[in-house]
Amino acid sequence: MQKRTTTRPPRSLSLDRNIERLRQQLTRLTPFLSKGKEIAASTIDEFDGETERLLREILGETSELVEAYEYAQLGEAAGLVNFPDEAPESGAHDVDRESLNQRKRVLESCISELEARRAAAGKKKRVGSQAGIGPQVADHMTPDIRSVHADATLQEAGRLMQQWKIGSLLVADDRYYVGFITDTDLARDVVARKVDPSTTPVKACMRKPPVTIEGKQPIIEAVRLMKEKATRHLAVTQDGTIVGVLSVSNILRYYSGVA
Repeated sequence: MQKRTTTRPPRSLSLDRNIERLRQQLTRLTPFLSKGKEIAASTIDEFDGETERLLREILGETSELVEAYEYAQLGEAAGLVNFPDEAPESGAHDVDRESLNQRKRVLESCISELEARRAAAGKKKRVGSQAGIGPQVADHMTPDIRSVHADATLQEAGRLMQQWKIGSLLVADDRYYVGFITDTDLARDVVARKVDPSTTPVKACMRKPPVTIEGKQPIIEAVRLMKEKATRHLAVTQDGTIVGVLSVSNILRYYSGVA
């Protein structure tokens, strides 16, 4: 026989459900607040018993709000909960109404408390998620894309790198980015292979295809990919479109804390 298991609902779902339960209890209290309406003592006692059990279940036995509700039944909760200042009421009937109003305000305070917890839990979850992923590539890439045409000469590529003071260019044909050319490639091919930079096209020496990484990936993944592909430059993509470049320099600036 398959083992039967029970699972606990996520905290956010529990908060949502408990907030809704308290709102329902608040709705049940509303008719009691109508002026001139006589309420049987047994009816309000039953309501109080249910509410106290609900508050203890949701907030815990030691919650100050549970104690505040007990005092609200006596009309003495104003000092325990931050109620707005109102003109004092007189007469036995008005005292009863004041105790009902205090019950209402305690329930409203309970709902506010749970809503604050829910908001804090959501924020913590978002921060925790970001911490788990780490800093993203898109946050540290160079968004200005500098490129050279594949048919341009190595000499032209070198001139553009010098002009823009960068160490690499994306190589484009008439439709797509098809590779990378770096200052290291130029030095290797022009000096070591003795190619003529004034006549040799960039496409003869470029690295192809460009190694890409999605901008939402963590920086550590970019480091891993650079090592794996033996490259110092990555084309950063968003939904399949190149939107920037990440180089070793970008990564070093991040790890050294330089903006």
